[in-house]
Amino acid sequence: MTQVDSALSTPVVTIDGTSGVGKGTVCHKVAQKLGWHILDSGSLYRLTALKTSRDADSEDIEQVVECAKNLDVDYRPSNDELLVFLEDEDVTDQIRTEEIGALASKIAAKPAVREALLQRQKAFAMSPGLVADGRDMGTVIFPQADLKIFLTAGRQERAKRRYKQLIDKGLSANLPTLIAELEARDERDTKRSVSPLRAADDAVIIDTTHIGIEQVVDKVMSLVEDRFK
Repeated sequence: MTQVDSALSTPVVTIDGTSGVGKGTVCHKVAQKLGWHILDSGSLYRLTALKTSRDADSEDIEQVVECAKNLDVDYRPSNDELLVFLEDEDVTDQIRTEEIGALASKIAAKPAVREALLQRQKAFAMSPGLVADGRDMGTVIFPQADLKIFLTAGRQERAKRRYKQLIDKGLSANLPTLIAELEARDERDTKRSVSPLRAADDAVIIDTTHIGIEQVVDKVMSLVEDRFK
């Protein structure tokens, strides 16, 4: 594979989409197949939310920004998922709780927090390539990415997937509550004034409602091969 977009020093594939659509799993599998680096941008906001819940007042924007600026983060790939460490503590499951997800969505709407994490995200673009997962990867962080993909799925289906994920991890979950929380999160993500969730004009949109993760991964890999052949 060769670099095509001279505006970037390394190949970048962005995978954006709505909450609970499976972006993280798809990105992890695609990055593994390619042998590329991965950026789970959502985890940075969730990590900021977790650190804020532990060490700061979530209503004090200056304290939240300090948490964002001083995250001690480490990503460690495993066979099934990307493990996330905060200050050398495995917090992979902790940052996926609905409480932390809701706080992350709220603080992500703050311009100062997004600015604090902007350059940190851009720095993930390193050789041999990057697969970036988030909500504004193709529109704000890497607008010149070689390939932009936007994943979507019906809210009911996303809630069912989230429910299964939480139950499989031994965490409590309530399907009606998850549906309501997804609706509220979709509203916040799409209506916020800074970096609202939307597909980039040149993004390839994939509706995952009726297809499994492996089929989505196959579709993405086919697009990658076409783009970088």
